[in-house]
Amino acid sequence: MKAIRVHRHGGPEVLTFEDVDIGQPGPGQVRVRNRAIGLNFVDVYFRTGFYVPPQLPFTPGNEGAGEVVEVGEGVRDFKVGDRVAYVEPLGSYAEERIVSAQLLVRLPDAIDFETGAAMMLKGLTAQYLLRRTFRVEPGQTILMHAAAGGMGLILTQWAKHLGATVIGTVGSAQKAELAREHGCDYVIDYGKENFVARVKEITNGEGVHVVYDGVGKATFPGSLDCLRPLGYFVAFGSASGPIEPFDITLLMEKGSVFATWQLLYTHLAKREDVLAMSDDLFRVVASGAVKIPIHARMPLADVAEAHRRIESRQTTGSTVLLP
Repeated sequence: MKAIRVHRHGGPEVLTFEDVDIGQPGPGQVRVRNRAIGLNFVDVYFRTGFYVPPQLPFTPGNEGAGEVVEVGEGVRDFKVGDRVAYVEPLGSYAEERIVSAQLLVRLPDAIDFETGAAMMLKGLTAQYLLRRTFRVEPGQTILMHAAAGGMGLILTQWAKHLGATVIGTVGSAQKAELAREHGCDYVIDYGKENFVARVKEITNGEGVHVVYDGVGKATFPGSLDCLRPLGYFVAFGSASGPIEPFDITLLMEKGSVFATWQLLYTHLAKREDVLAMSDDLFRVVASGAVKIPIHARMPLADVAEAHRRIESRQTTGSTVLLP
């Protein structure tokens, strides 16, 4: 079986295409043949060593979709041939992988493998951000950084479906148009405008209820200045670098605001939550309320080029890798 392996941290060149043996599924595990694999910025973090993997070498990747080819002892919910999708730490950049049955779900017939692979990590992250971390309700106003990215487009559509007014930041005119097409009510090009001043202008000085920030260093602490009193700053990524340590009293000074960074797998710790969150995601996608934009499809063997593109901000929407 072929898989991508990382033997040392570094640039895209450290991603090597190799023959590997993944063995048989153990108790509570399922072997899945990947038909499509999702690409995410977190994969870059693990490749560079910004996030430390359990060991070297390792296979990157956190999501995929395909078919069950073997089940381990004690697995009752899945059988050979089932169409499935999953999100699980590390190991997806491969023709096949072993997945915990705890984190595996059946893929509805209405959703194809490519969409399934592109939606699990970003879609389930959007689910907990919008429905659990801060529950978005009709009439609220949110600020979505990097609104034309894979996460941004999903979050924007879902927030609009929930009745929110969405302000999005982007880095180019092309990305601004894409963000508008996917539901942004207002778009700010942060290369040309001061996003804090513009948010204040849009909200008549009141600020937004919540900021969803996957950018990190470049947008913090400006994001706090966009919040109304008692608003929520919700971080979920560090595309521009990590947020520097800050004095917690800053939150009080900015209007007694809340700040949080939560981990998807904390929300997926219980099987019932895996199913409930996935069902919620599948519902909004199957209904057409949230479309999963796949803007690039690349062979798994070309993953180094895919990493170069995502790091250079050349991508919009989602990229899927095809084994």
